[in-house]
Amino acid sequence: MTHQTLNPVDAIWLNSDRVGNLMVIEALVLLDGPVDRARLQEVMQHRVVDRYPVFRQRMVPSRSPFGLPRWVDVPGFRVGDHIREVTLPGPGTEAALQDYLTPFLSRPLPRDRPLWEIHLVSGLDVGTAMYARLHHSLADGIALTRVLLSLTDAGPDTAVADRGDEPAPDEPGGAPRRTAGVLRRGLSAVPRQIGRVRAPHLRAAAATARKSIRITGKLLLAGNPTTAVSGRAGTDKRVVWTDPIPLPQVKELANRTGTTVNDVLVAALAGAVQRYLCHHDGRAVDVRTMIPVNLRPLDKPLPTRLGNRFAVVLLTLPSGPGTPSARLAETKRRMDAIKASPEALMTYGLIYGIGLTGSWLSKLVVRFFASKADAVMTNVPGPREHRYLAGTRISGLLGWVPTSTNQTLGACIFTYAGMVRVGFKTDTLAIPDPEWMLAAFHDELSALLGSPASPAPSPGDAYAADLGR
Repeated sequence: MTHQTLNPVDAIWLNSDRVGNLMVIEALVLLDGPVDRARLQEVMQHRVVDRYPVFRQRMVPSRSPFGLPRWVDVPGFRVGDHIREVTLPGPGTEAALQDYLTPFLSRPLPRDRPLWEIHLVSGLDVGTAMYARLHHSLADGIALTRVLLSLTDAGPDTAVADRGDEPAPDEPGGAPRRTAGVLRRGLSAVPRQIGRVRAPHLRAAAATARKSIRITGKLLLAGNPTTAVSGRAGTDKRVVWTDPIPLPQVKELANRTGTTVNDVLVAALAGAVQRYLCHHDGRAVDVRTMIPVNLRPLDKPLPTRLGNRFAVVLLTLPSGPGTPSARLAETKRRMDAIKASPEALMTYGLIYGIGLTGSWLSKLVVRFFASKADAVMTNVPGPREHRYLAGTRISGLLGWVPTSTNQTLGACIFTYAGMVRVGFKTDTLAIPDPEWMLAAFHDELSALLGSPASPAPSPGDAYAADLGR
């Protein structure tokens, strides 16, 4: 039997499950037709379970109160035990699929088995769906997205045993040891460098120090306003998603305005939140969101141990500018400021340090920092061309990130095959009407693109009427 000890960062997410918010990453794969279950199981075994041991292991707590848990092989593990098939009762609408997903958003993954499961959903009006749930302790969202995409092929007839790139070898000690080595080498070089310091270097160092102080204040001292999207998280969640948005339209706007695709979509999200707050609170204030930042090179294979290699930054969504174009300009300014700062590296060090404090204290620290934001937002770049899952073409990809403590809104931007979809996950105690925000997002993006507003779904009728006042 093989086993491996969790690193401190992975242990944070393992210990951060709470009744109101689970540390589970949700993914939805929309397909043009049915999936061959036997072939999917074979692909899952060859390309995931055989590559990454945590997919056949369960978590065992440490016997020491200060020790880290371990991943241990599950005797008699079978891939098929983690794949369930379900047929929706008619009509198999998009809303019916959303209703099917709803109860699982608050259901913990059993700790006595590997922390993942897959649902094959048929009975839809168009195609079928694969719904995957994977615990954050296995790996970060970008890494798990890459794992799921390793199940797919460029064509319908690719051999199951074609595994593509082999995983990268794990170095002893993993990322923490490599990070410690870099720090040791940097400190040992300080005496040699003192005599070489020039004025420009001193100015750069001073600027970095000032940025670090501002970031520390932002992380430690910033408060979060009470709004219609804040509150105590409950157990009931909902997910909704946009229609496919043509990526070339978004790119054209980004090129014309000197922004990025991400800037445009984040600005549309900011506008949707602004409109939602104006409707429910009578006014809008800036709302903070956490954004995970990938720290792993995307052009290299994943290590067999997987794990979490990401940082987080805090972005304040602009509500003040009065027009969508002004919000886009302000979103770009704020995003550029974050990109030019050491915030991501500082928060990664903070996350690792939290993991070393032990499960009890780390929960308190995570709760403190999670209270700085009401939302979590991710941007996942998917394949540019259509892919196939077990021989069936994939028509769309969606995902939802975990929210922590009392965060009430999760949003994921997912690009795939020339289209963009945005998925929202909301806590129903704070945001009982996610369709309203979805309609607001469509209209904000339409205003940015200069196209007619899309018709709102029925729960958004009040929104459409509000716009006409």
